[in-house]
Amino acid sequence: MEQDQAPNGLSSCYRHPGVETGVRCTRCERPICPDCMVEASVGFQCPECVRNGSGTGHGPDASRPRNIAGGAIAGGDQQLVTKVLIGINLLVFLGGLFFSGLVDELVLIGLAFDPELFRVVGVADGEWYRLLTAVFLHQEVWHVGFNMIGLWVLGGPLEAALGRVRYLALYLLSGLAGSALTYAIVAPNQPSLGASGAVFGLMGATFVLFRRLRYDLRPVLGLIALNVLITVVFRDTIAWEAHLGGLVAGAVLAYGMVSGPRGKRPLLQWGAGALVLAAVVVTAVMRTAALS
Repeated sequence: MEQDQAPNGLSSCYRHPGVETGVRCTRCERPICPDCMVEASVGFQCPECVRNGSGTGHGPDASRPRNIAGGAIAGGDQQLVTKVLIGINLLVFLGGLFFSGLVDELVLIGLAFDPELFRVVGVADGEWYRLLTAVFLHQEVWHVGFNMIGLWVLGGPLEAALGRVRYLALYLLSGLAGSALTYAIVAPNQPSLGASGAVFGLMGATFVLFRRLRYDLRPVLGLIALNVLITVVFRDTIAWEAHLGGLVAGAVLAYGMVSGPRGKRPLLQWGAGALVLAAVVVTAVMRTAALS
C-alpha cells in the first residue's frame, strides 16, 4: 500500500498517519515513527512484525512463553486434563456400580476361566486393552477417593509445569507400566485394578521436577515414604507391583522431559517415552508367551 509522503521526502508512519519519519521496519519496510520502533539486532522493527515472530527468524510460536519441558504454555484452564481424568475415573466407577459385568470386562487379569461366559479371558488371551482400562477402574469408594485426591494434588501442578500433552503421556504411560509389571508378577487369575500406578508415576515425576528446580525434596519424599509404608503394610490387598512400576516409569519420563540441553530436549522426551512403552510391550509379550 502506498504511504503518504511529505514535501520534504519523509513518509508518514503507517500506524500514526501524519507523523513523519525516515525510518522503516527492517522486515516489512513500512515507515514507523519513534513510538512504533522496536529495537532489533539490526535496525528497528514494527510492533506487528515483532508480535508475529517474523523479526526473530522463527515462526509466531517461537516467542510464546515456554514451560520447563519446552512446550508452549496453553491458555485457559491449566488443570483441564487433570479434571477430565478425574471425571473419567468417577464415571467408570459409577458405571461399575450400575452395570453388572463392567468390572469383569475391564479389570486387569492375566488368564482365567470365566464360568459365566464359559470361556477363557485375560490379557494372555488377546484382551490387551485390560492393561489400560484397569487404570481407570475402581470398586470401593475409599479406593477411588484416595486415588482421585492424589491425582488432584499431584496432577494439577505437574500439568501446569509440563503442559497438557506431556502430562497426559506421563499419566497413561505410568499407568501402563504399573499394569505391565502387575501382569508379569502376580498370579494370572488374580484381578487387579485402580489408578494407583498412574498416581505413583506422578509422585516419581514430582520428585524429579522438585530436584530439577532445586526445591525442598522433603515434602515429596515424605509423601512417597508414606505411600510406600501403606503399600507394605497392606501388601495383601494392594498391588505393590503397580505402585513400583508406575513410580519408576514416572521418574524416567519426567527426567527425559525436563533434563538435558533445551535443544536436545525433544529427543530426550521421545526417547524416554519410547523406552517406557517398549518396556511395557516387551514385558507383556514375554508374560503372554509364558502363559500361552
